[in-house]
Amino acid sequence: MQSPAKPSLTKSLSRELKMPYYRFENMEQLRTNPHLSSGKGAIVTGTFMTLRNNNKEAGTGSQLHYHPNELMVYPISGKINSVVGKDHRIVEAGTFVHVPPNARHSMKACEDGPVSYLYCKDNTWTLAGIAADEAPPEEAPSIDDLKAKHDAGIYPGQEKMPEASEAIIDGLNDCYYPLTGDLEAPPSSTRSVKLIEGQRINFALVDSPEGYKENTEKTLHERFIYIMTGGSDANIDGDAKSVSSGDLLHVPKGVPFDFKTTSGPTRYCYFESTEFLEAKVQA
Repeated sequence: MQSPAKPSLTKSLSRELKMPYYRFENMEQLRTNPHLSSGKGAIVTGTFMTLRNNNKEAGTGSQLHYHPNELMVYPISGKINSVVGKDHRIVEAGTFVHVPPNARHSMKACEDGPVSYLYCKDNTWTLAGIAADEAPPEEAPSIDDLKAKHDAGIYPGQEKMPEASEAIIDGLNDCYYPLTGDLEAPPSSTRSVKLIEGQRINFALVDSPEGYKENTEKTLHERFIYIMTGGSDANIDGDAKSVSSGDLLHVPKGVPFDFKTTSGPTRYCYFESTEFLEAKVQA
């Protein structure tokens, strides 16, 4: 199986937006795997990672599938009917889900309401998924190709070959991490950073008191930061903005970055590339 060294196929889905600040509600809501999932949402593609806000209506979601890239999932509203490997759980806002490369998984909205979650994948593969009973394609398909085939009435996946599937079902250990009771949980009494370190992507949930400052002359890694509560002043490579709940920040690797919490306790999360991922994408 071959994968592109520097995938750029998903860049069109973010419409080549290069600004560092985003609001999901102001962006095009896209379906990336119409043959596998009902999910749709906004997408921002970085150099090493792609961040998506995935939205699914009550009772809908994805079939069991897998993909060669690592996936990080954090629900922001509603409940996920989640399967990773053989582990089936109902996941509410405040619990993080880690999907290792090629792990079989499915994310559905529960029957009692819609779900919205953040999902981050590394860019060693496109956003394309592979049905759990299919062999992987020789090359990573583009989302545009999948959509074009689906719209033309052609199944865009592979031939059903369960024996050739590379989906991992066993030996995944515990992929679920409860981090807060829910997103409305009281803020921490002091700065709190809850960190989950993947091989390719790190995830952190942060509570910061008002007035906390982060000043970096040159960022070590790429980050996507999502503001949940409170407010902050940010400056990304000279582009300054006051941000609040619902704002997404894209911080490239190697740029000046300033961040100061300004309006009460601020809760945010971020996804960050690792050295392993950066070397893999740039190889």
